[in-house]
Amino acid sequence: MKTTTQIISRFFFFSSLIVLLFLCSCKSENTTTDYQKVKHPEWSKNASIYEVNVRQFTPEGTFNAFAEHLPRLKEMGIDILWLMPIHPIGIENRKGSLGSYYSVKDYYAVNPEFGTDEDFRQLVTKAHKLGMYVIIDWVANHSSWDTEQIKNNPDWYTKNDKGEIIAPVADWSDVADFNYDNKDMRNFMIDALKYWVNEFNIDGYRCDVAGMVPIDFWNDTRAELDKIKPVFMLAEANEPEMHDFAFDMTYAWDMHFLWNEIAQGKKNITDLVSLIEKEKIKYPPHAYHMNFTSNHDENTWKGTEYERLNSAVKTFAVLLVTMPGMPLVYSGQEACLDKRLRFFDKDTIDWAVNCELDELYTSLLKLKKENQALWNGEFGGDLVRIPTSADDKIFAFVREKEGNKIISVFNLSAEKIDFTINYDVSNESFIDIFSNSALTNNLSFDAWGYMVFKN
Repeated sequence: MKTTTQIISRFFFFSSLIVLLFLCSCKSENTTTDYQKVKHPEWSKNASIYEVNVRQFTPEGTFNAFAEHLPRLKEMGIDILWLMPIHPIGIENRKGSLGSYYSVKDYYAVNPEFGTDEDFRQLVTKAHKLGMYVIIDWVANHSSWDTEQIKNNPDWYTKNDKGEIIAPVADWSDVADFNYDNKDMRNFMIDALKYWVNEFNIDGYRCDVAGMVPIDFWNDTRAELDKIKPVFMLAEANEPEMHDFAFDMTYAWDMHFLWNEIAQGKKNITDLVSLIEKEKIKYPPHAYHMNFTSNHDENTWKGTEYERLNSAVKTFAVLLVTMPGMPLVYSGQEACLDKRLRFFDKDTIDWAVNCELDELYTSLLKLKKENQALWNGEFGGDLVRIPTSADDKIFAFVREKEGNKIISVFNLSAEKIDFTINYDVSNESFIDIFSNSALTNNLSFDAWGYMVFKN
């Protein structure tokens, strides 16, 4: 016969065992041990990216009309095509005459304004034949107000105290916020993401407001997509943990905003060097950062690059390609786009402009593709600053990888500067890719001047 002490001991033993098993079970559902560290697709190591605003790209605003530009973009040096959302747009609470791309009504359909499923499939096929890759914009945080999901599964959405479905942000009145505490909603979203990879052979996603969606969802998503094919994932976010298991690339937002302020005389090279050093510590070495001077949000809501960068547009175009990170070109930048494209209405880009940025981007992106010093993440070389006699105005640096060297020199001021650089040029020959001039220790730059030398 067991004593009371033995019974109590046995009780506590089994109780502890049950609790332990429960905790282990919970941990196995949420642990990151099943996730794989992000492994970049091989083809991304020296890639550049282009954001496609299908609606505004051509008078027709269709996939087929945009497809005519593919050879030109390939020639310019573009590898990854990021298409803004391709899905049907909601009508309820719609903004403007055409609505926002980011108010998705059907996650399994193509916006009929752009064409058919087959038109989109052919666009992807044509891009692949040219050696290009296609990612599409994915809106996981919210949907339009007239989706089947709201009608059939209202519990998939966030509600207020009155039980009413709400928008994620007050100003985003045309969309309803998804509730990521709902497992069925998560499964629906992952299945939809898998659909476009399986059925249309796309190569990944740009994920809208990714930081507003739980990161474990993105970790799950990447794991599921990589089972189909190696994908490329871009987060509209800049949190370092995004790079662990889910995303290849995040936005270089801080750098973008700093460039604007330098061009406007509000910040200087000291601030630039400080940010570079902070980001070396903040992010893992394998992380890709997307460098940009414009995109659909910046252009429409904050102004064209000509409004923000003034006379330094070309200077920062060169800097965004030669600094560590993957360069982004937004629709029309190579045509000197100098207007804010309307977001909710038709507003076609003018491609008839004779713009020297087309040639500039072509030269730079070709250099990036061919010279390993400029490749992305750990595939490329670190940025090492070169001292000059005018370090408060001149930003010079070298990047080196596997014997490839690129020396970039910028006058980040609105005044002419005569200066010297402290770099031994006696053992190597460096030629500027724009002028074919040889690198010397004594240089003179006009306001916002630049040179890029290769060995």
